[in-house]
Amino acid sequence: MSNRVVCREASHAGSWYSASGSQLNAQLEGWLSQAQSTIRPARAIIAPHAGYTYCGACAAHAYKQVDPSITRRVFILGPSHHVPLSRCALSPADIYRTPLYDLRIDQKVYADLWKTGLFERMSLQTDEDEHSIEMHLPYTAKAMESHKDEFSIVPVLVGALSESKEQEYGKLLSKYLADPSNLFIISSDFCHWGQRFRYTYYDDTQGEIYRSIEHLDRMGMGIIEQLDPMSFTNYLKKYRNTICGRHPIGVLLNAVAELRKSGLEMNFSFLNYAQSSQCRNWQDSSVSYAAGALIVH
Repeated sequence: MSNRVVCREASHAGSWYSASGSQLNAQLEGWLSQAQSTIRPARAIIAPHAGYTYCGACAAHAYKQVDPSITRRVFILGPSHHVPLSRCALSPADIYRTPLYDLRIDQKVYADLWKTGLFERMSLQTDEDEHSIEMHLPYTAKAMESHKDEFSIVPVLVGALSESKEQEYGKLLSKYLADPSNLFIISSDFCHWGQRFRYTYYDDTQGEIYRSIEHLDRMGMGIIEQLDPMSFTNYLKKYRNTICGRHPIGVLLNAVAELRKSGLEMNFSFLNYAQSSQCRNWQDSSVSYAAGALIVH
């Protein structure tokens, strides 16, 4: 084995967000200054992974709940958009680059996860093509900057898991969620609506299309706040809402369910909701974003 350090480049910098560290820093500071820290310290957050011009402001509401003084490890669970994956995968990298500063992967936790036999190894190409984890790296770097040499990250690419696999991964990761020095970032957008997404659910009792979309999303958000994995699965089966991070969310809900068995009290609250545009006719399309946080009592 060579000791060469493998770096994952910030492949979406310059397109999905600014490649300039100073410009990116100013944007993140601007969005964070508009958000309130109402439910700190978060043990887990759900936040979107679109281009920052679309969802940067929304994501700030989740990141504002992060307490860098207690966080030593940041797990980032993102869905796979480009490669078929039926399990979860770990990165081949040691370092994730961002325009702010480099983030270090926790190789000890990676070794422990690898030993379970439940994980695949993604290629560096797959890792750099995927945006669902990368879009959380600048925000993580920003939220943690006051303790930047004191934390590591644990990126996990989540495949199209069956219900039983969501349970299995949830159970496995629950011991990490139980540790107050760990933060879980769950990467997900909400409804992708329009013909280009092949999803045009519309409830005309809600009025305009965008109101129907919001109603559908808020129904799902309310179910996530109940922290019941089965209800969330049933909601997805019934409405087929195109929540791209449904499997990472499912893993989190199952991890929470496991910890609740031992009497741990947890609450999840959504703090912000936004849409990329307001759909009013069948030619329109939009993506929804939601930001929320889980706290442990």
